[in-house]
Amino acid sequence: MKQYIYHQIADSAATKQSILENETLLDLLVEVAQKCVEVYKNGKKILIAGNGGSAADAQHFAAELVGRYGFDRPSLPSLALTTDTSALTAIGNDYGYDYVFSRQLEGLGVQGDLFIGISTSGNSQNVLNAFESAKARGITTVALVGRDGGKMGQMADYAIIIPSEKTPRIQESHLLVEHIICDIIEKEIFGDGVA
Repeated sequence: MKQYIYHQIADSAATKQSILENETLLDLLVEVAQKCVEVYKNGKKILIAGNGGSAADAQHFAAELVGRYGFDRPSLPSLALTTDTSALTAIGNDYGYDYVFSRQLEGLGVQGDLFIGISTSGNSQNVLNAFESAKARGITTVALVGRDGGKMGQMADYAIIIPSEKTPRIQESHLLVEHIICDIIEKEIFGDGVA
């Protein structure tokens, strides 16, 4: 059992090491973080969505921005499109589950906002539909995906593709990426603050 645990931790560390050694991916991460800062400096918001574990990531990410990440500072407008059960069930019932995020983007998103779609496969239809709605409204799109990036990786303005085929490793790395982006946003907008 101890050896199994060791292997799981080592595998997770190896995935993160592969991100660390990928200059193109690191440059893209900087570019996405700077785009998020720009969105906030322009008075706009970040909307986030995903399914299952990625839905939890969307909520976690939004909470770090609305609440706080590293230090006390003004709240930043962010919304996880996974949290309004009345909207999710109404849209799912009336239009189908494939439209639970795109329909919300139609009502809540405006030009200049940024939408982050999270999916390990990159092929979640409801997130793909949300990308279409976002693009129609002049909303910048970011795919946070794994494996080969899937359809989302091809469709997004920015695609952060975690170099792994394993769902747990992809999800762990998504959280790391989300925390890095939050950290950069706070530092760029508010300075170092008080940790």
